[in-house]
Amino acid sequence: VDPSNLEAMAPLVIEKPTLQMLFLVNDGPFVGRSGKLVTSRQLRSRLFKELETNVGLSIEELDGVEGFKVSGRGELHLSILLEQMRREGYELCVSKPEVLFEMRGHETYEPFEEVVVSAPDDVVGTVIAALNTRKGIMQSLESDLGYTTVTYLVPTRGMIGYRSEFITSTKGMGTLEKSFHDYLPYAGALSKSRNGVFIAKEKGKTMAYSLWNLSERGVMCVDPAIEVYEGMIVGIHSRDNDLIVNPCKNKQLTNVRSSGTDDAIKLSEPKRFTLEEALEFINDDELVEITPAAIRLRKKYLNEIERKHYNKGLMNQ
Repeated sequence: VDPSNLEAMAPLVIEKPTLQMLFLVNDGPFVGRSGKLVTSRQLRSRLFKELETNVGLSIEELDGVEGFKVSGRGELHLSILLEQMRREGYELCVSKPEVLFEMRGHETYEPFEEVVVSAPDDVVGTVIAALNTRKGIMQSLESDLGYTTVTYLVPTRGMIGYRSEFITSTKGMGTLEKSFHDYLPYAGALSKSRNGVFIAKEKGKTMAYSLWNLSERGVMCVDPAIEVYEGMIVGIHSRDNDLIVNPCKNKQLTNVRSSGTDDAIKLSEPKRFTLEEALEFINDDELVEITPAAIRLRKKYLNEIERKHYNKGLMNQ
């Protein structure tokens, strides 16, 4: 307020994005069934309109692909945008979130998050073990009235996919809060522990008989009488390899009847993914198909031969 003191205030610095995802045009067989905004032009218009108010967002157009590289301030930041677009009638496919690294001289730096966990004393050991395997660095540990509060510094890429595991390991009785801390030196490679998936072999409607047989080898992600297509993920394998299955095969009907062959089929409740859980679950060669009516998991290449060429190219690199 003093005219003789013209010292300017320090400008506000907008922190750089730490995660990026690919927002791609939906090229699946069911495109346009529930959403009306599906073209690259409509996606571009919506994303650049978001830039006017969402200052933490960064958008880059992809060359040779109908899609955009969208960078944000974490999983929650990007998943909120996706949920808004889904409710507005957009259809799109998104890739697994990737961490943005920084090069400082000859050293690689990556974003770390400060993670504060509060869990019952009898299960906090499981949480500590999980954060340690994700390259976490313990900062403090306090115990009071049967609950233990732990503070960790964990690489952002280590926290991708952990929230659902945390809920399971703490039986829903723990709380987890995280916030961006700083860029620190690269923490090293992380171990991958996700199981393989069931990939639909053909287009059609799922049959209870097929799902019942497949459920012996894993956990299903779809109900009976649901339309699926080739390359769509319909379940989680009990082992670490992917398996191509036919969930649309029905029981062979004959005139012969015998005791025990016509027992009633009892299916377990399928695994239902929320948007955040789906983004956490997928691998690099998979996409999440987001529509107003459904959230589907699929392979990036729907055709089996194209997937083999893709995997062969990765092995030759």
